Amino acid sequence: MTHDHDLVLRPTEAQISAALNPPPGRNGGDLVVETLAGLGATTVFGLPGQHALGMFDALRRSDLRYIGLRVENNAGFAADAYGRITGEAAPLLLSTGPGALTSLAALQEAAAASAPVLAISSQIPTAGLGGGRHGYLHELPDQSASFRGVVKSVHTVRTQSQIPSAIEAAWKSALTAPHGPVWVEIPQDVLLAKTSIPVVTCGDAFPEELPPRPELTAVAADLLSRAERPAIIAGGGVVRSDASGKLRQLAETLQAPVVTTPGGKGAFPWNHPLSLQSWIEDRHTTDFLEDADVLLVVGSGLGELSSNYHTFKPRGRVIQIEADLGKLEANHPALGIHADARLALQALLETVSPRSDAQAPERVREVLARVAERIAAQELTLEQELLASVRRALPASSPSFWDMTILAYWAWSAFDAKGPNLLHSAQGAGGLGYGFPAALGAAVADPSRPVLAVSGDGGALYSIAELATARQYDLNVTWLIVDDGGYGILREYMTDAFGQATATELSRPDYVALAESFGVPGVRTTPETLSDDLSKALASPGPSVVVLPAVLRMFAPTHL
Repeated sequence: MTHDHDLVLRPTEAQISAALNPPPGRNGGDLVVETLAGLGATTVFGLPGQHALGMFDALRRSDLRYIGLRVENNAGFAADAYGRITGEAAPLLLSTGPGALTSLAALQEAAAASAPVLAISSQIPTAGLGGGRHGYLHELPDQSASFRGVVKSVHTVRTQSQIPSAIEAAWKSALTAPHGPVWVEIPQDVLLAKTSIPVVTCGDAFPEELPPRPELTAVAADLLSRAERPAIIAGGGVVRSDASGKLRQLAETLQAPVVTTPGGKGAFPWNHPLSLQSWIEDRHTTDFLEDADVLLVVGSGLGELSSNYHTFKPRGRVIQIEADLGKLEANHPALGIHADARLALQALLETVSPRSDAQAPERVREVLARVAERIAAQELTLEQELLASVRRALPASSPSFWDMTILAYWAWSAFDAKGPNLLHSAQGAGGLGYGFPAALGAAVADPSRPVLAVSGDGGALYSIAELATARQYDLNVTWLIVDDGGYGILREYMTDAFGQATATELSRPDYVALAESFGVPGVRTTPETLSDDLSKALASPGPSVVVLPAVLRMFAPTHL
């Protein structure tokens, strides 16, 4: 009797020949790039450094495409977006010490958003490892310790023979639900030394599936089938597991209204009769969800934003489907189902009984009308018109990447993403500078459609150097910079809290002239001309910058 785990992948004659007759001039870096290619990688992001040169030298002997950014953190953001768009693990090649540490904020965002990033860093020579102070350039007592609290898994290599297995294990970890960033580090001398190890020709790192326990989905299906007022909160896990179609089918079967979190944008059709859209920060929506007798939470940990800043207090029974064990029942007691969203929704579809509820669409319309009335009373016409202008200009199939800026906070609640996996932001970890380099990574992943990046002037200054990257690789990204002369949301927070703002005002460059100095076309626009200017920029191949001088306001919070 043969079991699946007894099966061994047999090499082809070509692979055997390559193994017996390796080409001359290979080093440890070749084992890195050969393993990546064998696993299916086609593109790598990164930034070279002294200790990592063995990896970068090996790139010229491979078929991997290299995209080099100007700052390691931005390279991490680009890899994050590539992973989100393709669903593949995005290799990120880094150097030791300062180079590695500069990527930490990007890896925190990838972890918070469950983006599969495979970071591979060099290390000081093997003789310097072990915690002593040897005085090597970039030396840290324990470099990997800086990453253990951020990434899913850490893989340390000490010999060349360990390289293929370590990278395969990391690849599998990154792509096992919940997706996330992983860390591999390899000493400089191991990367540079000549190798007699055969060419790595294939990889076997299929991620493990995370199915739900059937007894739990049976109970959940029974609760949902008998519910009088069911409702659904759909988070980023629905998008990442490509489960939006199953979510819609379940919602229609149960006649259950659906609200999407900022991370779950596009998981449910915006104008569907059961769609509460994304107004999850609004008290009217919070009240509606609290009134549900059975609330299904799929792919969300009900964190700060998704719980209206922890003011959400459900009165009914909560069912939570979550692939991240750390998020399961972390904020509310629930029937916790540790599973991939797609597999769990499929199990529910196979076991729930259809419900009829003719009043559900009317209740949804009433909630949305109350939300609209609240916003209308605050005289926020400019902000709503700007979002509408962006939506008109952006092709329906184009992805957008939003930095931490007031227009992005509006987009979390009020922007129709037009589909799953099309709107992305840095709301996972909340770091500035995400929008533009992430958009570059998305354009690398799919050059067939234009990509939009949205930043404030504060966030733009974090990643302005990447205009050189956009021009060098002729990436099809339009960058909208909303210039209000400072950190707008912090200015608003401080004024509300203390009566005046401190440290929020910025001296800033002429962004149009700056873009043009990189060879990137730029235009200064107005709220009235934004839609046309943005449309023209998006329709023009290659990178472009659109600058909108405007001071925006947030809608009033409802959690205070």
